[in-house]
Amino acid sequence: MSTSEQTKILFISRAYPPITGGIENQNYELSVWLPKIAQVKTIANRKGKKALPFFLPWATVRALWLAPRYDAILLGDGVLGIVGYAVKCLYPKKTVVSVVHGLDLTFTSGIYQQWWVKKFLPKLDKLIAVGNETVRVGVERGIPREKFVFIPNGVDTEKYFRNYSRQDLERILKESVSDKKVLLTSGRLAKRKGVAWFIRNVLPKLPENIVYIVAGDGNDKENIRNAVTQTSMSSRLRLLGFVNDETRDILLNTCDLFIQPNIRVPGDMEGFGISVIEAASCQIPVIASRLEGLQDAIKDSENGFLVEPENANGYIEKIRLLLADDTLRETFGKQARQYVIDNFHWDSIAKRYLAIIEATLKK
Repeated sequence: MSTSEQTKILFISRAYPPITGGIENQNYELSVWLPKIAQVKTIANRKGKKALPFFLPWATVRALWLAPRYDAILLGDGVLGIVGYAVKCLYPKKTVVSVVHGLDLTFTSGIYQQWWVKKFLPKLDKLIAVGNETVRVGVERGIPREKFVFIPNGVDTEKYFRNYSRQDLERILKESVSDKKVLLTSGRLAKRKGVAWFIRNVLPKLPENIVYIVAGDGNDKENIRNAVTQTSMSSRLRLLGFVNDETRDILLNTCDLFIQPNIRVPGDMEGFGISVIEAASCQIPVIASRLEGLQDAIKDSENGFLVEPENANGYIEKIRLLLADDTLRETFGKQARQYVIDNFHWDSIAKRYLAIIEATLKK
């Protein structure tokens, strides 16, 4: 077996920047950190879902052509299971490993469940699940437990951590927040994220000096707008839509609390919840639902706080407690950042990926 530096990996990603999203960010970081410890060639779809019907067959042909030159093939998510299946059919001894996110197993399409979940993914040598709930769901759907290994998503702990002030936040909002407490939720606005639920059930019961910022876009935005109208909370909400990197970083470094109020949605799940780790890396206390992959990202009272999903009183109590004590919030924020550095830095996460790939090569 070759040393780590000599291990040759063909990494294929169908979800990659400049498109934004959790899988895109995770795949990008893998393509940055794995080459520091192995020889990696990345094939990536940089044009989003609209290019997927063209990318999948192209990536399959490229993988079949290049496979003999590499020790292993790493797929960025389960949708690429069809590519891995083709490689295993032509090269049965070639090691193929795939990252699997929550929706890779729960996507409700009958065709997807029949072919990807029951046929393509089980054919691969190892499935790296980003959350333990993903493992449970995969086993529930008939994939052998020994196929799975859990490795959490990582974060570059210096990427978002900046020395911004509330004046920078006021520049974005175009208003003063000197007498306000600021809550933030950012990321893709899917129904499971629970933003509309939070607006309807929690925000109206919080003190008047609280401003709730929602940054991001997604298919639940109309539901969120309806929640704002129904609760007459427009004066306390700032719906920013998609934001650029600088605005994102300002928000993450100047808000008081980061809120991830996920709810249960049949057929959808949070594979990990990278946004809460990014927030904690910026010394912002996180309050999140004790649900699915968020439980792998947040260790209660270590780098954030977990509340039972859809427990409005639980959220209200925890928010009030943290906002009442600036010293407690600041001290906990520093603790949370250190926990993220110790447990989720991409340097150590990439090494875990390589260790699994190499261990699979030995079999």
